[in-house]
Amino acid sequence: MNPTSQAFQTAFHSVVNGTEAGAMLREASLEGKLGPWTKHLTASCVQACEELSLRASAKGHKLDLLPVARSEYLSLDVVAFPETGRKWRFPSLIAELENRQDFDFIAYSLWKILSVRAGLRVLFCYRNEEGKAGELVRKLKTEVIDALGTQSRLEMDGETLVVVGTRTESGTFPYGFFSWWRLNAGTGIFNPL
Repeated sequence: MNPTSQAFQTAFHSVVNGTEAGAMLREASLEGKLGPWTKHLTASCVQACEELSLRASAKGHKLDLLPVARSEYLSLDVVAFPETGRKWRFPSLIAELENRQDFDFIAYSLWKILSVRAGLRVLFCYRNEEGKAGELVRKLKTEVIDALGTQSRLEMDGETLVVVGTRTESGTFPYGFFSWWRLNAGTGIFNPL
C-alpha cells in the first residue's frame, strides 16, 4: 500500500507536534543549525513512516526487510517499504532531505526522487524566510518539472511533495514551519497541500 500525501503530512505532524523529536527539530530550525535539522528531520520521517505501517531505512536507521540490509537504499535519505512476504519490492515512500541553500542541490534532489518509482516521493528543503518558499517551488517547477516534458510527467506513478521548512511562525510549530506543496502531474504545477 502506498501512502497518500495527506496521510504522510498527518503522520508527520503527529510525530513532531508536542514531542521531544519535534522540540529538537524546532530548536535546530530556529537556530539555523542545518546538520541537526537534518538529523532530527530524518528521525521524524522514519517515525512518520512507522505510523503509516511502513518500515523505513535512513542514516542511523538500518533496515533488514530486504535481502540486503542497508541504512540507505539507492543513495536516498529515506526509503520506506510495506511489510509483505516478498523479498524484493518497490518502495512505497522515498524522501530526500536537502539542507543546503543552493538551488542546484535542491533541484538535483527533486530530479533524483522523480527518477525513482515510488508511491510517494517527498523532498524536504529549507529556506531562512517563509516568503522564499513559494519562490523556490515556482523555480523548481520551471527548472525541473518543465524540463521533464509533459509526456514524462503524465507517465509518473504516485505523488510528489515538496516540503519547505522555514524559521517563521515559531508559535505554530510544526504548521507554520513547513509549507507543503503537491505536484499536479497533469498541469506540472505545485499546489499547496
